[in-house]
Amino acid sequence: MMEGEDELVHEERLSPNHDERTLPISMVVLHYTEMKPVGTALDRLTDPEAKVSAHYLITEEGGVIRLVPEDRRAWHAGASYWRGIPDVNSASIGIELDHPGHGLGYRGFAEAQIDALLPLLARIVKTYDIPRANVVGHSCVAPMRKVDPGELFPWDRLADYKLCLPRPQCLAAGNPFHNDGSFFLALERFGYDITDQAKAVEAFERRWRPERITGVPDGEIAAILWQLLLDRDQGRTR
Repeated sequence: MMEGEDELVHEERLSPNHDERTLPISMVVLHYTEMKPVGTALDRLTDPEAKVSAHYLITEEGGVIRLVPEDRRAWHAGASYWRGIPDVNSASIGIELDHPGHGLGYRGFAEAQIDALLPLLARIVKTYDIPRANVVGHSCVAPMRKVDPGELFPWDRLADYKLCLPRPQCLAAGNPFHNDGSFFLALERFGYDITDQAKAVEAFERRWRPERITGVPDGEIAAILWQLLLDRDQGRTR
């Protein structure tokens, strides 16, 4: 199907802000724009002086706008790291969600927006065989700088369609970590940049226990992390 006939894309407004990839596509990073109205975000994402972009922007009404072709490296993640990859932009597809963000009145995400995200994300995941653990938020890959898409993003809806990892429900193994040092080594092993330990914990909580964000390791998040690692190491996830 030609790009102009893409049934999942309603508009194309190409940004000049992209370059060549140096890595194969292996992840998707989800953002919010933290700008209103949506035209403000579009203007910035296509402004050559801003030097930022993404592959897609999805409006709150469910409109999908292509900004950068998938085979090109969009400039959405900035200084970031995930599972040993420091050049997240080269390895990822970036999707911006039209949203006021924490700066302009944080709230839940529009139903129409998530309804438009699901089939687009499903196609991307299938096309590039992206592991569910690599469908992440901006805060996951840049915990020292970013908090988007935030604690109200409906990861559970994505998980229902096997488009991201679900929150572990069985925590029978409990907390196996004897001290914070072993917890942070495990957090790094799962994929996070732990340079700023408190911010790394906040990012983990925002994704896996969004109802309580403290920045301090505790038994519950340790048990969640341990189960995530067990599932991956035993081949149930990747």
